[in-house]
Amino acid sequence: MGSVNDLAVRPCPGRPRRRGPLRRLAAPAGTLAAAAAAFAVVGAVDPGEPGHYPVCPLFRLTGVLCPACGGLRSAHAVAHGDLLTALGANAPAVAGYAAFAVFLLVWLVRAARGLPTAGPRPRPVHWWALGAALLAFTVWRNLPAGAWLRP
Repeated sequence: MGSVNDLAVRPCPGRPRRRGPLRRLAAPAGTLAAAAAAFAVVGAVDPGEPGHYPVCPLFRLTGVLCPACGGLRSAHAVAHGDLLTALGANAPAVAGYAAFAVFLLVWLVRAARGLPTAGPRPRPVHWWALGAALLAFTVWRNLPAGAWLRP
């Protein structure tokens, strides 16, 4: 059995623990820094030049473009502010970058205001719909009619 001093250290169950602003912002700021660093690297090293990044293993083995093929080229174009080229390289990736940016902005604002950062969670039907959309995109871009979707 613990002493009275042990009880003073533990947070009360059911009561949210207060954290300082720096501690609340640590995770979203770290995530923002990591994403900015990743875009800086891809922006500095052109994925269109051979030898800088590995080739997609699915494409190398089968010749089939996966849903991520062209993602590095689209990130490079986004890092340089060329949205049309980015959309041409991989439109779903650009949508993913935008969704991640919105998510990160909401997370930062909620953390800065001291609000709970857990928002609405996608339901399984949302994940299935996303998977079906990416599968349709993959099939379409590998057909002759979808040649305009190829990077």
